[in-house]
Amino acid sequence: MVGFPSPFGDSEDDDLFDEITAFVPDHLPEPGEFLAGHAVLTGEDHVAVHTLTEELFEERGVYDMTFNYNLARLNLDTRHPNAGYRYAEEADDPTVLRAEFTPTTPFCPQTHTLTIGSFRAWNGLTERHDYELVRVRSHPMHHQSESINDQLAEVEAAFWETGEISDPEEGTANTGRQGLTLPEEGSTGPQDAPF
Repeated sequence: MVGFPSPFGDSEDDDLFDEITAFVPDHLPEPGEFLAGHAVLTGEDHVAVHTLTEELFEERGVYDMTFNYNLARLNLDTRHPNAGYRYAEEADDPTVLRAEFTPTTPFCPQTHTLTIGSFRAWNGLTERHDYELVRVRSHPMHHQSESINDQLAEVEAAFWETGEISDPEEGTANTGRQGLTLPEEGSTGPQDAPF
């Protein structure tokens, strides 16, 4: 009997994932409007940022629960060539990285949580990279991208002002997975994503 491929990358389905050290443009989403006019990372520059992203997401538990893997692995999953992260350094300030997340579907229920978690992972571990700020947005193909991006802008502004990533309940960065709530239709949702 033929089995189903594992999303965990065992030896039987390694061909479903690109190597993390490879830049394969055909397996990445096209840069969207958030990256337009900025220095989109390609080749070794993209690989370097994405390799670090995988490490930070692993440390902070930023996992895609649909596929049950580190969110950074989505960029490497050949079954979803138009999903994952693309990166650009801001044209006026290369110490600011822009990261745009394209989900696998326009209605992905995890986009809010994954982008907030990504923001918290990158900006909660700034000592691990050369960027003063990593700005995160959802690609506009997501049906709630406007409200998600509004909330990301609020979280970003608070971080830029205070230098801290706060958890509404604790007042500090929260790296656990407890307390997961998704935004209601049409709302910006709570700022208590579990990362």
